[in-house]
Amino acid sequence: MNASLNEETLDTFPKLLLSHARLRPDHDAIREKDLGIWQSWTWSQAESEVRALACGLASLGLKRGDKLAIIGDNRPRLYWGMTAAQTLGAIPVPLYQDSVAEEMSYVLDNADVKIALVQNQEQVDKILELKERCPKIEHIIFDEIRGLRDYDHAFLHNFEDVQQKGRELEQNDPDFYQQQVDSTNGEDIAIMLYTSGTTGNPKGVVLTNDNCIITARNGIIREGLTDKEEVLAYLPMAWVGDNLFSYAQSYVAGFCVSCPESASTIANDLREIGPTYYFAPPRVYENMLTQVMIRMEDAAKIKRHVFHFFMKHASKVGVKILNGESVSLKDSLIYKLGNIFVYGPLKDVLGLSRTKLAYTAGEAIGPEIFDFYRSLGINIKQLYGQTECMVFICSQPDGEVYADTVGTPSPDVEIKINDDGEILYRSPGVFHSYYKNPESTASTKTEDGWVYTGDAGYIDDKNGHLKIIDRANDVGKLKDGTMFAPKYIENKLKFFSYIQEAVLYGNGRDYSTAFINIDLDAVGNWAERNNLAYSGYIDLAGLPEVYQLLKECIDKVNVDLSQDSRLGNSQIRRFLILHKELDADDGELTRTRKVRRNFVAERYETLINALYSDAEECHVNTQVTFEDGRTGMLEADIRLCNAECYPLSSSPQEDAA
Repeated sequence: MNASLNEETLDTFPKLLLSHARLRPDHDAIREKDLGIWQSWTWSQAESEVRALACGLASLGLKRGDKLAIIGDNRPRLYWGMTAAQTLGAIPVPLYQDSVAEEMSYVLDNADVKIALVQNQEQVDKILELKERCPKIEHIIFDEIRGLRDYDHAFLHNFEDVQQKGRELEQNDPDFYQQQVDSTNGEDIAIMLYTSGTTGNPKGVVLTNDNCIITARNGIIREGLTDKEEVLAYLPMAWVGDNLFSYAQSYVAGFCVSCPESASTIANDLREIGPTYYFAPPRVYENMLTQVMIRMEDAAKIKRHVFHFFMKHASKVGVKILNGESVSLKDSLIYKLGNIFVYGPLKDVLGLSRTKLAYTAGEAIGPEIFDFYRSLGINIKQLYGQTECMVFICSQPDGEVYADTVGTPSPDVEIKINDDGEILYRSPGVFHSYYKNPESTASTKTEDGWVYTGDAGYIDDKNGHLKIIDRANDVGKLKDGTMFAPKYIENKLKFFSYIQEAVLYGNGRDYSTAFINIDLDAVGNWAERNNLAYSGYIDLAGLPEVYQLLKECIDKVNVDLSQDSRLGNSQIRRFLILHKELDADDGELTRTRKVRRNFVAERYETLINALYSDAEECHVNTQVTFEDGRTGMLEADIRLCNAECYPLSSSPQEDAA
């Protein structure tokens, strides 16, 4: 083996790829489902593909420090593009594939992209539309040729043609590729990932090979992952989590990653692959559970009875069994019986029957939802991370998994809370800088490597775990001085399957108010079971019965808040159900589905003012963007509803009495 590939010097992704190609050449590295059939590439085949592409990119002029945009769904060729760029010392810049052209324009220009590697005609058309505004883009390479045969731009290249150029270059210079690999090192920039931009333009987070690889390796060691893991790569390539779980950890451990055929087939592909290692944000777990409960409500009576009987038992002993705690012989036998009739088949349906480790992060997950999955024997755990540290800040150790914490510091991570309650951390994953933004870099990262997270939280005295309260900038006060933590309350609301999204307002006001987006599937199913007719989202969202349903959810949250001396007076007094779903195409959400709170406040200022009045209804006229890019106007008369507020420290039993 080449001396440069010894374990201690595997400090870049091209070196790791060469190592796997030699150590496990016939082990599957990546798969892609195409036309219903799984296509696989071994590590040696993947290395050959990357070698040809890297040389091809070099023939197009890509060199050290240049930027390669990656745009499309999770595809082997796009992942290979990242490694090929890193081989040359160039920097891959993944973009969200569902971004509209205008959103892409800022990132492409800010990142100084030289070449774009894209999936298909849709993405090519976006780049062509922007090319005059992004003159630094010299070449566009596409993966899928469908629809592009008649395009005759000299700067437009088929992926396979670029690889052929690479093979020709290597024939003329056989040592070129190895020399490029050997010249890479851990301090080189590995990737640039753009933040979601909830409060302004996104920032390019510059991460080195050391940031990515050391963090990935520490996570692997902590959880005991091996080269036998199976992962489904379905989250956006532009998101840091996909770069950790589907790329960095795969390259470090040597396990196989599978790319689904399309967004619409993910559920089926998940069942076929049966990943052993899985990540999903809370909303995905919530949606999966919602679909299960909808199907059970439509099932035969005896089937519903069996399901509820065993799930009730699982809620009593399932988590204890998962944690290795002792339970009675009777409870153990009933649980095993439940595994035959309910838990096993249910995990098969969810695609999680082989899952040894499942993570969730990004938002708080409801305790009931969290315990539901753990009671089935699925080792789901919460973690806390950021793009600026290659994800890992905290994670939950086995045997110390709590629904209301995000765990203890990950290996080599230090955490402290400053006097303002803001969380700071220091780790090997701390980012190099924000691209072309020294002011933001200096305000986020101290000279000795501490990073301000922007999150408010504290260390629990009982177990040493970190608890997150809210975004530090979002925490405010009502007029009476009560702490106002909107995200904390919004997460409580989203624990209910009927609520898709919630946005709270109240800072500097007399009381808290809420915008609600209903979950169309869950509320629609509820409406059908209650013989309520509706024609679509707007109609359903305006039904008095739906308002009553949501009021009951909000009232439960208010009861919970009344137990909290710090937040008791921030109970929601008034709310409305928005006439449309918040949408990234309308600028209301980021591409990672985070609410742009200030934008929503400006857009719906009339509705906010109405909530702080005695009005019972408010007319609104909103511009919306349709799937084909056209815009139109949406009018609606929105009802405003009062919620029940409870005395501090009251209990549900007392209020019911």
